[in-house]
Amino acid sequence: MGKRKRASQQTVDTALLPQKKHYRQRAHANPFSDHSLQYPSAPHAVDWSVHYPAFAGTGRAPAFADVGCGFGGLLISLAPIFPDTLMLGMEIRVQVSQYVQDRIAALRVSSQSDTEVSDSGPSPFQNVSIVRANAMKFLPNYFGKHSLCALFFLFPDPHFKSRKHKARIISPTLLAEYAYVLRLGGIVYTITDVQDLHDWMKTHLTAFPLFEPVDEETLRSEGKGPIIDAVYTSTEEGKKVERNGGQKWLACFRRVGVQ
Repeated sequence: MGKRKRASQQTVDTALLPQKKHYRQRAHANPFSDHSLQYPSAPHAVDWSVHYPAFAGTGRAPAFADVGCGFGGLLISLAPIFPDTLMLGMEIRVQVSQYVQDRIAALRVSSQSDTEVSDSGPSPFQNVSIVRANAMKFLPNYFGKHSLCALFFLFPDPHFKSRKHKARIISPTLLAEYAYVLRLGGIVYTITDVQDLHDWMKTHLTAFPLFEPVDEETLRSEGKGPIIDAVYTSTEEGKKVERNGGQKWLACFRRVGVQ
């Protein structure tokens, strides 16, 4: 039986990777706009084999969801760490979502050519995909009740003006949907470089009865250290904050209560 090369030994043909300069896009999109998007009528209507062909026939669905995934840094970072976990990015901006789709396709091709044939499982990056979608409106159309074990909200749009706070991705109304799709014990990961937004998200999540705060040390003791590290460092926004010497505020919450 052939052996798969370790992820750290794999090389990526950078010539195959898309370049961001060809995917120019405004930094933000109006979440209340229609955007002419099509959505599945319900989670059972989604053909996940299109997104994860290497897992076709397994009946598997995503367990990690990165809402507003941007350029896909978190997905790409976590994919080889959790090769048996299906992950889905959701991004509303058309050019950005296309970039992530092309990036994943290139990484799949590159990793297949660099990986020996093996019976140990699919080649790297087969477990990540993206949809262009407005998660504020149609999250339950993609994910069934208690189907996710992790939800990520990394450096979301702060919507600084008070009249724009209704567009923030964390709100009392939306928290009910997040609790619906998360299984008991599932984790919501949030991080931002805007303290006001951090306080906002933390306050609303703490007040919601189906979530309770969980500190970073506890999560690391549970083996979620690689996830925390990726949350801090894998995204374009996170790297920009580091370059500028900024501060990052992390807040994580566990799904509690009844199923």
